[in-house]
Amino acid sequence: MDKDRASARLRVLLRHLGGRSAGAVIAHHTSGTVPPGSFHPQQFQYTRDNNVLSLEQRKFYEENGFLVIKNLVSDADIQYFRDEFERICRMKVKPLGLMVMRDVTIAKSEYVPNEKVITKVQDFQEDKELFRYCTLPEILKYVECFTGPNIMAMHTMLINKPPDSGKKTSRHPLHQDLHYFPFRPSNSIVCAWTAMEHIDRNNGCLVVLPGTHKGPLKTHDYPQWEGGVNIMFHGIQDYDKNNDRVHLLMEKGDTVFFHPLLIHGSGRNKSQGFRKAISCHFADANCHYIDVKGTSQENIGEEVLEIASKIHGVKDVSLKDVWRFRARVVKGERINL
Repeated sequence: MDKDRASARLRVLLRHLGGRSAGAVIAHHTSGTVPPGSFHPQQFQYTRDNNVLSLEQRKFYEENGFLVIKNLVSDADIQYFRDEFERICRMKVKPLGLMVMRDVTIAKSEYVPNEKVITKVQDFQEDKELFRYCTLPEILKYVECFTGPNIMAMHTMLINKPPDSGKKTSRHPLHQDLHYFPFRPSNSIVCAWTAMEHIDRNNGCLVVLPGTHKGPLKTHDYPQWEGGVNIMFHGIQDYDKNNDRVHLLMEKGDTVFFHPLLIHGSGRNKSQGFRKAISCHFADANCHYIDVKGTSQENIGEEVLEIASKIHGVKDVSLKDVWRFRARVVKGERINL
């Protein structure tokens, strides 16, 4: 019976996204609004009542935990972010607090500051050029549908997924983003993830497990991969391998908004190019911090503090301190976070 329901949900999902097979879903534009009077807020748990999302879009997100908006970010803005990323790679700019990462297979002796060895930059809240992504009106217009009017930008990343070395280390294991976040409630958090170029299964598109945002936060740890695992690439240890998977094929400027409990990941980059995307996790400023000690998140909390000490020389600080340093108000007012 559960399998039948899952199959039915997948059929609805695929019709919404254009009728493609589960292996190759093309993001489908679902614009349009319905009159506010047509909404029935009591039916909705994961979206806020406003006139931005159509009733169809709200129902889709409620059921599946993600929503793709086509062509949301302009080519000009994406080029702007690409240029700034290249300046960071060449060490022309060094924003405070920025974490620069490279693939585990790249030896230190091979490290030369350029775009081909840097696979991700995160915590770019002090880089005004990249952080402009988090303030784009077209992004915040949709973010408010999930967080409400007081919006905090909590975690920022520009991902430069490299061509796989053959050891499959360019993969990102299936995970839930909430594992990394010491704040709640989860329903007031959303990720905006924008493709900076054409993204498909060949260069490592996102894969999502629709409906898994309705489940609990699962235990995460480093997967036991023979070729090695990149730093902080934690994965779910006990997910249901029978869950339907949907691969999101996206064009430059397409943006997916998804819930922090949605199980997702990405495959290896089998192309010869670097696959770029920019993202930010946003939260309602009314969210509150939690103590992760004694929970399944204790391992990542300890790792975050170790990295803060090693890379930034920050000692005697709490996990809350680290996150308060990262957090920036982007709309409304700062309340708890």
